[in-house]
Amino acid sequence: MITSELPVLQDSSNESGATDAVGLSMSMSEMEDPEAKGKKKRGRPGKQLPTSNKKPRKSPMDKTVSVARGRGKANGVAQHNGDGGDPVTLFEVVKLGKSAMQSVVDEWIESYKQDRDLALLDLINFFIQCSGCKGTVRIEMFRNMQNAEIIRKMTEEFDEDSGDYPLTMPGPMWKKFRYNFCEFISVLIRQCQYSIIYDEYMMDTVISLLTGLSDSQVRAFRHTSTLAAMKLMTALVNVALNLSIHQDNTQRQYEAERNKIAGKRANEKLELLLQKRKELQENQDEIENMMNSIFKGIFVHRYRDAIAEIRAICIEEIGVWMKMYSDAFLNDSYLKYVGWTLHDRQGEVRLKCLKALQNLYTNRELFPKLELFTNRFKDRIVSMTLDKEYDVAVEAIRLVTLILQGSEDALSNEDCENVYHLVYSAHRPVAVAAGEFLHRKLFSRHDPQAEEALAKRRGRSSPNGNLIRMLVLFFLESELHEHAAYLVDSLWESSQELLKDWECMTELLLEEAVQGEEVLSDRQESALIELTVCTIRQAAEAHPPVGRGTGKRVLTAKERKTQIDDKNKLTEHFIMALPMLLSKYQADSEKVANLLQIPQYFDLDVYSAGRMEKHLDALLKQIRLVVEKHIEIDVLEACSKTYSILCSEEYTIMNRVDIARSQLIDEMTDRFAHSVEELLQEAEEADDDDIYNVLSTLKRLTAFHNAHDLTRWDLFGNCYRLLKAGIEQGSMPEQIAVQALQCSHYSILWQLVKITEGSPSKAFMLLCDLLMIFSHQLISGGREGLQPLVFNPDSTLQNEVLNFVLDHVFIDQDDESQSMEGDEEDEANKIEALHKRRNLLAAFCKLIIYDIVDMPAAADIFKHYMKYYNDYGDIIKETLSKTRQMDKILCAKTLILSLQQLFNELLQDQGPNLDRTSSHVSGIKELARRFALTFGLDQIKTREAVATLHKDGIEFAFKYQNPRGPEFPPINLAFLEVLSEFSSKLIRQDKKTVHSYLEKFMSESMSERREDVWLPLISYRNSLLTGGDEDHMSVTSGSSSKAGSVRSKKGRPPLHKKRIEEESSVEGSWMLRNDTLQTPGPLQTPQLTSTVLRENRPVEHMPDPDSEPGSENDYMQMSWLSQQKMEEVNRKDRTGMNYIKSRSNQGVRRGLMEDDAEPIFEDVMMSSRGQLEDMNEEFEDTMVIDLPPSRNRRERAELRPDFFDSAAMIEDESVGKP
Repeated sequence: MITSELPVLQDSSNESGATDAVGLSMSMSEMEDPEAKGKKKRGRPGKQLPTSNKKPRKSPMDKTVSVARGRGKANGVAQHNGDGGDPVTLFEVVKLGKSAMQSVVDEWIESYKQDRDLALLDLINFFIQCSGCKGTVRIEMFRNMQNAEIIRKMTEEFDEDSGDYPLTMPGPMWKKFRYNFCEFISVLIRQCQYSIIYDEYMMDTVISLLTGLSDSQVRAFRHTSTLAAMKLMTALVNVALNLSIHQDNTQRQYEAERNKIAGKRANEKLELLLQKRKELQENQDEIENMMNSIFKGIFVHRYRDAIAEIRAICIEEIGVWMKMYSDAFLNDSYLKYVGWTLHDRQGEVRLKCLKALQNLYTNRELFPKLELFTNRFKDRIVSMTLDKEYDVAVEAIRLVTLILQGSEDALSNEDCENVYHLVYSAHRPVAVAAGEFLHRKLFSRHDPQAEEALAKRRGRSSPNGNLIRMLVLFFLESELHEHAAYLVDSLWESSQELLKDWECMTELLLEEAVQGEEVLSDRQESALIELTVCTIRQAAEAHPPVGRGTGKRVLTAKERKTQIDDKNKLTEHFIMALPMLLSKYQADSEKVANLLQIPQYFDLDVYSAGRMEKHLDALLKQIRLVVEKHIEIDVLEACSKTYSILCSEEYTIMNRVDIARSQLIDEMTDRFAHSVEELLQEAEEADDDDIYNVLSTLKRLTAFHNAHDLTRWDLFGNCYRLLKAGIEQGSMPEQIAVQALQCSHYSILWQLVKITEGSPSKAFMLLCDLLMIFSHQLISGGREGLQPLVFNPDSTLQNEVLNFVLDHVFIDQDDESQSMEGDEEDEANKIEALHKRRNLLAAFCKLIIYDIVDMPAAADIFKHYMKYYNDYGDIIKETLSKTRQMDKILCAKTLILSLQQLFNELLQDQGPNLDRTSSHVSGIKELARRFALTFGLDQIKTREAVATLHKDGIEFAFKYQNPRGPEFPPINLAFLEVLSEFSSKLIRQDKKTVHSYLEKFMSESMSERREDVWLPLISYRNSLLTGGDEDHMSVTSGSSSKAGSVRSKKGRPPLHKKRIEEESSVEGSWMLRNDTLQTPGPLQTPQLTSTVLRENRPVEHMPDPDSEPGSENDYMQMSWLSQQKMEEVNRKDRTGMNYIKSRSNQGVRRGLMEDDAEPIFEDVMMSSRGQLEDMNEEFEDTMVIDLPPSRNRRERAELRPDFFDSAAMIEDESVGKP
């Protein structure tokens, strides 16, 4: 039995509620029509559902029954119509949302009148299907099974594989479905509120079903039923509110009729009103009974559900109930649930609590009912202003603001201070909300009449004087003076009118002391000037200060118009006011420095358009006086910047300002020259006045030289004289030396700007030399004191330098000089242009090998090795050799990256269907073959590098799957054919490891495919599976007979000492010996001297590069290879172990060239064909290097100095000049 647990509803008048419920209430004519009343239908027998002890009541619902339309059912299951495409179930109709919800509900009501069991079955299946369940409740189940059994049956048919259900599915369609779902329930109750909901059948069945579903272990059932129940409760609250209004109206009519005199009193009408009041009370009790069932059966359990979304639904709806029907719900019995949930661990739920409370505190009439709740939970609400979720913190601040508006005494001073400091928050929404609170607290209690009277008495044009004073005091008390811009931005939306009152601010700054009235103190004046400048910046730029917001957003047309108007307003005001302010405060450096920031926000066209040149002259005069009075750097730089802004060529005032600036510089230059002469003449006898004269004038000139080109005044000469005298005599004051250096620095920079205009190559060479000089090499050799001078280029600068090289070096000579003829002079020009390009490339490569630019940038250089071999082959080869000495593994990664870049470019040009026989693919394979040869013959030393190269190559080949399906090869699979060129550099054991790693990316079907498109995979697998015993160099053999025969062809002397190493275990040596993985440390600082001629030093005297500590990448890659090897250990058979063990006792005799991995790069500048032939003999017959012929090899031989020597490059640059 549903019992009433809600508080007794009082017969109180609610005029506002009556107005809101007019559309939903029933007219009095309908209530008084005796023909419209009828007996209610009773509940169906045999079904255990909540029942009521209420007597059957008459219903005002018309008993006319129409034929159900649209949805036909057979055995209680919805059937599709003949067309097969129209929705026939409630779920489909609501999901599509094509029909008006009113008509959908009316259709269901008609079907309910015809057969209520089938109609309810349709409604039950609607809730089941909205939960995402594929099962269907049939008529037999509905009539013969209990709700718990039905829910258990539906749970068994639920698709547990999918975690999504309609309420959680993404997309606009499902978002609309949620809205339609809630609207359907609301309209259903609204349409049934006069009869059907009182028949003790429909509502009892629905409430019982939703209660059972809300207690299910299936999240979808629980979520959907809770949402439905809460929306159902909201609709019932609305019905209860309407009934309460009708009761009040009926009671008033009854009292009015009863108070009439006996002769005029209508007893029949009194009896009718009594009957109507009784019926309304019975209906009210029935509605309360339903709401109580939902609240106690669903809400009190689900408001603390494990799922945050369900908890949020409950809190959101209870807030609606309390606002809609405050007489019944707005009390501590219901508010406590919201108060408790303020401590919820999920920000989403806390946010719903705060928004629900905001809706209550917005209505001031409800404050008395919220007083106890405010006292109990105020501290928690104030603490939530510091919530870790910014959205929650913003809503908490807004709620505290509403509490402040409702009651000034509700918040203590400590509570307000907790919110005050949030105006300095870096998160702008939090700061803006705190600014609104500050505005309400400090700027909304002033007396307008008293303020206007005070303003008239003081002669001010604005009554905001006290409010601005209050703002200044708040800023000073916060003790965060460097954050004035943040304070202004926080208050900009709420107090914009006050912050734009620049007339009042100026009046406060310029007013003189009057007897009996207090003026601003010095600190207050400084603070007000700082705030004024910040308001000007905010109005002129129309975006938050740095540190707030993600960037400048595009202004709307209205915002843009406001910005223009504000800029014109502040310009017109401060054009006249600024000279007066500078005149008053010209002796205060802090105030002047702030005031001089104002002109940069001017619209300078106003000077000429408004004929205000006299104000410009006044401003220039005040700036000149400031320059003459101050030597503080901040003030001088502000003056210099102001002159720079006023001298912009786009404005007509430029000539007037330029004349004033030139006069000022002339005077300071003459004064500087005269004081320098006096100081140098007196030398050690110079007094403090002489030193001060030089220092003060030099500071002013240095500050101006930073923003202005003063080279025509030749300041460098006198600065050089001061520095030279200081070096020779040693008595120059430090401050003068520092300023002289700074001024000389600016002079050089301005001259460099002129020199490098139109010559980007010279600028590039200068930049590379500067990066070399100020690199990390600067502090080597015990020069740690120079650490502040070290400059490491960031990724942006590195990319710009690389792009410059790619654009200016790797170009065809025909593209560069199409107009040149074939005569000797033009040929010489081509050679000179090539020489300059080689210098550019060498300068960049030097940055790579000295670890100034990251090594992966070399991939863009290495990929041009074959195409530009004749022009830059020696430079690229030397770079490759040096990078391998730095870090073998990272060098290998760079090589494979260069091949990947070429492959990607080929895919972009030809598409995914590559022609593997084309010249482009062959070129990439040829480049890979050349890269493989650079690893040398000692496979032990390059073991980790080669393995890492294969690992990256395999990952790249399988990185992107074919969009057409898994039966097609991956897009980059053809890259394995390029990777095959490096298989010969793997030792036998590593081939097995790499093959195992390859199989991790392969599916079973891949290994069985034999089509042409799968040939790269087949070829690569074969290269790993074959040749295990025929490696070019066995791990345990001293030297191959083939290699020996090649070396003996010309009887060349050995380059290295022969040595014998004992290996305890070949199988584990490469995993356990760290010394074979170590790479040399950083290269020594390059000498800026020419090293064109090199001596061929004996190799045995060179330090063993493997004796240096290894890099971190070595150990990282070692861990991968070790991991792969450990997976193979358990699969090795006993025969293989015995074989290795028997060979491990043998002595190992290395080949002649196995002590150095790159012996062929000792002389990277060789250019004759004989040297190339000698180099080829270092390899086996299968490794023949076929170099393309050089067209200008003889002419270019003279153009190859040491391209990693900056001094040589400078000499070449000077020699190349005509």
